Amino acid sequence: MKKVIFAASSGGHLTEILKLEKLFNEYDYLLVTEKTDVTDKLKDKYNMKFLKYGPCKNKLKYVLTIIYNLFLTIKIVLKFKPDTIVSTGAQIGGFFCYVGKFFGAKVIYIETMAKIKELSGTGNNVYKIADKFYVQWESLAKKYDKAEYIGRLI
Repeated sequence: MKKVIFAASSGGHLTEILKLEKLFNEYDYLLVTEKTDVTDKLKDKYNMKFLKYGPCKNKLKYVLTIIYNLFLTIKIVLKFKPDTIVSTGAQIGGFFCYVGKFFGAKVIYIETMAKIKELSGTGNNVYKIADKFYVQWESLAKKYDKAEYIGRLI
């Protein structure tokens, strides 16, 4: 059975990736997001790992959280050995896409529904390495050669 990591930051990005829940049963999957009071409640329903939530109010703490999460991402990818990474962004989704790609996984990125006219920062970065790059607005599919329109997840 193929191994897939579904990775997304908490909040709207996670809401979008959870719309792919039907796919979870088709793979040996791992869902990865940031640990918050809300996401912690999901651990009984899904096979999950958590990264540290890092609000950017304190710049030093934010940078340290990014470094910590990057190392944790590497550890999770090396242990789980995914065939594919699927992400809707944002920051931690990008981490998993790049680390997974480095270790030989295919990358499937789904741009967030909030981006109508241009790609998000994470989307723009992952666009370069993604094996499949999906958007939820036809206007983006027309603007970016590699992007494929899939309609709305939500």
